[in-house]
Amino acid sequence: MTVGKKSNKPEPGEVIAVLKRIFAENGREYVGHYTLTVICLLISAATAGLAAWIMQPLVDEIFVAQRYDLAPVICGGIIAIFLIRGLATYGYSVTLAKIGNNVVARYQKRIFQHLMRLGVDFFSDTRSGRLAARINENVAGIRDLMSMTLRAVAGDLVTLIGLIGVMVWQQPYLAASILIIGPPLVWAVNYIMRRVRSVTRESVNINSHLIGAMQEAVQGIAVVKAFTMEDQLSARISQLVDQAEGRYNKIARVSERLGPITESLAGFAVASVIGYASYKASTTNHPPGDVLAFITALLLAYDPARRLARTQVNVERALVNARMIYEILDLEPRQGDAPDAATLSVRQGEVRFEDVSFSYAAGQPVLHGVSFTAAPGRTTAIVGASGAGKSTLVALLQRFYDVDGGAITIDGQDVAAVTKQSLRRSIAYVSQQPYLFEGSIRDNIRYGRPDATDAEIELAARLAAADDFIRQQPQGYDTEIGENGATLSGGQRQRVSIARAMVRNAPILLLDEATSALDNESEARVQQALNEAMRGRTTIVIAHRLSTVVNADHIVVLDQGRVVEQGTHKGLMADPGSVYARFFRYQGDNGLGLVGDAADTDRTELEVKGSDI
Repeated sequence: MTVGKKSNKPEPGEVIAVLKRIFAENGREYVGHYTLTVICLLISAATAGLAAWIMQPLVDEIFVAQRYDLAPVICGGIIAIFLIRGLATYGYSVTLAKIGNNVVARYQKRIFQHLMRLGVDFFSDTRSGRLAARINENVAGIRDLMSMTLRAVAGDLVTLIGLIGVMVWQQPYLAASILIIGPPLVWAVNYIMRRVRSVTRESVNINSHLIGAMQEAVQGIAVVKAFTMEDQLSARISQLVDQAEGRYNKIARVSERLGPITESLAGFAVASVIGYASYKASTTNHPPGDVLAFITALLLAYDPARRLARTQVNVERALVNARMIYEILDLEPRQGDAPDAATLSVRQGEVRFEDVSFSYAAGQPVLHGVSFTAAPGRTTAIVGASGAGKSTLVALLQRFYDVDGGAITIDGQDVAAVTKQSLRRSIAYVSQQPYLFEGSIRDNIRYGRPDATDAEIELAARLAAADDFIRQQPQGYDTEIGENGATLSGGQRQRVSIARAMVRNAPILLLDEATSALDNESEARVQQALNEAMRGRTTIVIAHRLSTVVNADHIVVLDQGRVVEQGTHKGLMADPGSVYARFFRYQGDNGLGLVGDAADTDRTELEVKGSDI
């Protein structure tokens, strides 16, 4: 499942709908801040009108009527106007920044919490680097929509109305003639908005591809170096960078087209007013104060008018970003809990697969009517060739996916009818590809059970044969391990992962080739520890290690998504024609140390213990 794409063409009232949703989700949190912001914006708008109005008494009273005694009063008024305007501008700027930063933080938390609710299928179909880039770039769209709308309505629009009022008061006929520039400006803004909307979505997608490709190259740097892929990846990144640069240049070209249009219209308006004022001054003795106040108001009105026009263009860009965020937030998890989901109660720990069928989205069936029982307190090993469906069984048991047919039960309780949280809390899982998180070794083990004490963490590490190498680290258990445990070897990462599962102390243990990254000596130590950890727990093991298989209480053999054989190691080896026995003989013939009679279990175990099967 990928994040859905929407048309670039806006639906009727979409801007209003998105704004209503944003303010409905966030408005109550910022009532006080918004009130302060609006007051500051209104004060700033009022001072702009006063700055234009005061030009008339300045000219008519001081310079024409020569009332020089009024100069201190008028100069003091000008100082007060600009001081109040400066304080008001500071007030709303800081308040809007505070609101915007908090909105970004709120949506980052909300998006992450929502992503944690989505199923594994979403992350399987969505590139992590691109997703992170989209979130990082688009979450600012929510903030910008809120701040730009508030600033435009309570600030620029009120300022513009006030200045137009001054112009009408001073020169009503001249003000009416100036308004003819409105229609061409509106047409230009609408044209540019349509173009910006299309190019912005393209630029966001290209940028997400770029950041995703860079992240993959960094994470896979060992493979890049081993296969001398530097030149290939550099060429690929360069191509994406060029595409991103081209799109951003296109956005600049499109959005900045508004500049010459508004400048030309403003120049025409100012020139017309000055021409009219010159004509009037040459033909009458009318004091020029009202005309000068009109020109001042016109010049001051230019900035808010230009910002309002540009705000509409910028709102389109922010709207695209906000829509892409809501596309993620509106995704519903495919594997939500049932309305009447109960809490799983594990009494014995019997796991039963009953005629389970499954296929990944738009793919071929992976499992066909799989049925077997993992007895409580016993170890069940699942073996088979690569692609047989072994790991899929483990994923279905944890409800990473839902079965297409059949059922999986734990102590008779269908896993689809219980809450996922209670299900997964009852399971400890060790994957074949251990993943460690940024932080210390102690932190990574504690992820298995957040309330685990330091003593329990160290006990789990000893059971996983990890305590020795952990204490050799510079800060012991508090050593920072870097991204995905980059400072540890593969075997060490796996042992920390096993310790994380052990500290969970769950009744069901899932081991997906848990010792695959260990050398024979470490594997033997960990296997002995696992034997202790598995005691009294229902354990399902996907294993290629013979030592794990031969010690299992029950073995299930999968072949192309079907259960073809079940039994114990000795029982399955007793039939030379069994798939299990042929599998052993095949690997033995390929130099893995399996010699002699495959049915001779004791001899086979001694000669190939620790070999991969």
